[in-house]
Amino acid sequence: MSGFHALVIGASSAIAQAIIQTLEQDPTCSGITAVSRSDNSHRNSDKVHFVVCDYQQESIEQVCQELMPWQGKIHKVFICNGILHDKTMQPERKIESVNAAQMAACFQANSITPMLWLKSLLPVLKGTSATQVAVFSARVGSISDNKMGGWYSYRASKAALNMLIQTSAVEYARRAKNVKLIAFHPGTTDTPLSQPFQRSVPEGKLFTPSFVAQQLLLLMNNIAMNNQAAYRDWNHQEIEW
Repeated sequence: MSGFHALVIGASSAIAQAIIQTLEQDPTCSGITAVSRSDNSHRNSDKVHFVVCDYQQESIEQVCQELMPWQGKIHKVFICNGILHDKTMQPERKIESVNAAQMAACFQANSITPMLWLKSLLPVLKGTSATQVAVFSARVGSISDNKMGGWYSYRASKAALNMLIQTSAVEYARRAKNVKLIAFHPGTTDTPLSQPFQRSVPEGKLFTPSFVAQQLLLLMNNIAMNNQAAYRDWNHQEIEW
C-alpha cells in the first residue's frame, strides 16, 4: 500500500472523527493512527489503528516511541486536544470568575498537552517528505484580535499555545526542515464543545465537523512549506498572532 500515513491525536472529538472518516475515504492515505483516552481497539480496521494514551508526559513519550518505525513516513498530523468547558467549569464572563483550578485545567489541555506532542514527535516526523502538523488553536488566542475580553483561561491558554507553536517552528526549521506547523482555527463547529454558545453564532457560520475536516485537509495540501508557523482559519485566511 503506498501513500501518506496520518496521525490523529485526540481522536474521540467530533472533528477528529470527521478527519478520520475523510481520510478513510482518501485513496492517497494508506493508514491512520488514531490516539485517544478510550480503548477503541475494537474499531481497528485495515486503515485505522487506535492507540490509547492518557496524555500524561510519559504516555505521550511512549506512544511516540512506538511510532518510530514510521519515522519519516507520517505526513499529516492533527493535534485536536483541547477543552473549553465541562461539568465543573464554563468560560469566565467576568474577572471575578477567574480561579486557579480552571486556569490550570485549560493550560494543561490547551497548551501543555499539544506542546508535549510537538516535543516527542520531532524525531518521528523528521525526514525528506513534506509533512504538515495542524494544531487546533482558536481565533480568541490572538492577542491582537482580542476586542471582547472575557474567557480568560481559554484565551490565555490558546495564546500560550500559539507562542509554543511559533517557538517550536523555529527549532523544527533547524532540525526537521520538512515539517510545517499550523495553528488552526476551525470556526464554530457543531460539536459538544460549542453547544452552549451556538445561539449567538451568525447564520451560515455554524459548521459541520465534516466541512471543517475537508477545509483543513485542503489547507494542509496547499500551504507553503516555508519552515514558518502559520495561523489560519477554516477559510484558509491568516489570523494575526
